[in-house]
Amino acid sequence: MNTETDKQRLITPVLAWFMAAMVLANTAGAMQGMLLPLYVSELGATITQVGLVFTLSNIVPLVLQVFGGWFSDNYGRLRAVAIGSIGGVLGHLILPFATSWVWVLVGLSVGSIARAMVGPSFSAFIAEQSSEQHRGRVYGITDTIFMVIQVIGPPLGGLLVSRYDFKLMLLVSAALYTAAAVLRVRMARTDGKTEKEDSQPLTWDSLRSSVATMLSMLVAGGLITWIFVTDGVRDIAFRMSDTLFPLYMEEISGITAAQIGWLGSVFGITMMAITIPSGWISDKLGERIPIIAGFLIDGFAVFMFTRLGGTFQAYATLFMLFGIGVGLQSPAYNSLVSKAVPDNMRGMAFGLFWTSLGIISLPAPYIGAALWERFDPAVPFTITAIMAIVSVLPVYFKFRLPKNENGENLPGDQSRDSTIQQ
Repeated sequence: MNTETDKQRLITPVLAWFMAAMVLANTAGAMQGMLLPLYVSELGATITQVGLVFTLSNIVPLVLQVFGGWFSDNYGRLRAVAIGSIGGVLGHLILPFATSWVWVLVGLSVGSIARAMVGPSFSAFIAEQSSEQHRGRVYGITDTIFMVIQVIGPPLGGLLVSRYDFKLMLLVSAALYTAAAVLRVRMARTDGKTEKEDSQPLTWDSLRSSVATMLSMLVAGGLITWIFVTDGVRDIAFRMSDTLFPLYMEEISGITAAQIGWLGSVFGITMMAITIPSGWISDKLGERIPIIAGFLIDGFAVFMFTRLGGTFQAYATLFMLFGIGVGLQSPAYNSLVSKAVPDNMRGMAFGLFWTSLGIISLPAPYIGAALWERFDPAVPFTITAIMAIVSVLPVYFKFRLPKNENGENLPGDQSRDSTIQQ
């Protein structure tokens, strides 16, 4: 953002188009999200096999996310998103024609190429389209826009499944994603011209150097290390139970697919209402406060999930709390990471973060499913709740950006160097 007018504008025109494509693509994903475990189960999978599908399907993004972040840093955010979207189209087209849970695994694995390429570019691109003093608010606004997917997608998916079947829903999802991919390719060819001028050679030496730099920051014991630790705990905790939420509601409480879709919408509406205030709090009071509040609220909601009763109204209340908790944390985490790493390595930072976290949490869905079958359906949810609440302690004591003599956050490379030395 180079001009004074740009500095005053929180959402630039190119960012608006970028978010439009993101909403279209991820509405397609949100239509499937909470219903895919039911689809896998309908194809004959056991609870353990459902957990296995969502465990193994994460291997591809784990392998590619670091590459995706590095590619984004050196070759351009918009071009990385466009290339990744091709894999997303193929993955979406496989799912409607799956004849067993194995083919669902194949479709999810191919589709996760998009997640590996788009994910690191998404957060990095938003950071580049915002000034540091307004970063939390811009992330809050874009998170609010993004959560339109959660308002539209789940109830639309649930409605199509209830009135027709899973295959029609997945075909509609594939059509929406393909439309988003076309828009992304168009943006890469037009708005990506500047990126092409600034792009760097893609060499193995460059990749090794970028990975080595990020790994040194990751293990240095400073802010980046503690963000990684707490986000890792959060990722393990919630991946242990997230694929089990719809199965528990359907099998234990008798909630229908359409109702599950509406619960996803309740979550999305609540999160939309929270992300902008959370971004403002992050800019004014620091990122720690919304992150701590989010952990406490989500931990309480998960703990009560198997204890509050099995009615739709009770679950709607809990999904509102989930939306508040996630809405508080999302802009704050993104803002904090974007401030703590070099500007030209944001894609690599987000890619390496998600890869490292994904490796740690890879077996979590399978473990959660195994705990369900061997002990009690409530066990994985209880463990998730405890881990979320305990995470408050390192956030409170360690999530602090370094200050200069005037008590202000250090900008640019100085901030990052001081963070490493903490």
